[in-house]
Amino acid sequence: MPNLTYAPCFRLEPDFLAYYEEYARRQSNTKWRISYKHFHIFTGGKCTFGDITLDLCNRFREYLLNANQLKHTKKKLSRNAAAGYFSTFRALLKKAYKEKLLTENVNDFLEYIEWDDVIKEFLNQDELIRLAQTPCDSDVLRRASLFSCLTGLRFSDILNLDWKNIQEIAGIGLCVVIKTQKTKTAATLPLCEDAIELIGERKTGKVFPGFKKTLTAKPLADWIKAANIDKHITFHCLRHYELSLSLNLNSLQRFVS
Repeated sequence: MPNLTYAPCFRLEPDFLAYYEEYARRQSNTKWRISYKHFHIFTGGKCTFGDITLDLCNRFREYLLNANQLKHTKKKLSRNAAAGYFSTFRALLKKAYKEKLLTENVNDFLEYIEWDDVIKEFLNQDELIRLAQTPCDSDVLRRASLFSCLTGLRFSDILNLDWKNIQEIAGIGLCVVIKTQKTKTAATLPLCEDAIELIGERKTGKVFPGFKKTLTAKPLADWIKAANIDKHITFHCLRHYELSLSLNLNSLQRFVS
């Protein structure tokens, strides 16, 4: 069934760019908005549904493989970034075809951009303890980061974590009960003593008030550096630490509170 929330207007005014922009605006993932901006640049700000051909889509693919970043204009897009933006573009083509806004399913004839394998770095047990012992300029960054290590929760889940998600489950104890932001799947995660220490006494509202995206850039990098950890560690890397699987590193407990 067509999406009747806003699709009908495009049948009267077949502006594909407007359709792209509107859909991108509704998405929480910024990848959609960046993908739209690149397509806007590529088309010169004009593109109707009738302009969507296999040739145009393939040329957009080549554009992404050779384009520079929007923010750092002298740096080329990484292949994985190009792959992600083209993937969102193809998803929109599929959606438009299902809504009968496109007469041909050009998406079926497009070749995806292959991703480069990326070697990600993680903290080992000694490094995590060292990080926990190292003073951090932002207490909420410190607690949220260590909580991610202990629970495996993503940035988006921790950012939106509310005290109503912290529930006592009979026979298990205190748990995080959420629907994950990225996959929209329900999850119940038992909390170890260390994680409970990090969230402190029960309150209302956000569990980590004041936590925001900007803290995961330079402030996190400065903290990692202060701990003498010579690795490129992002907030995303923290959740993959082996502790998030075992939840039994007793030696960390005296450092996290």
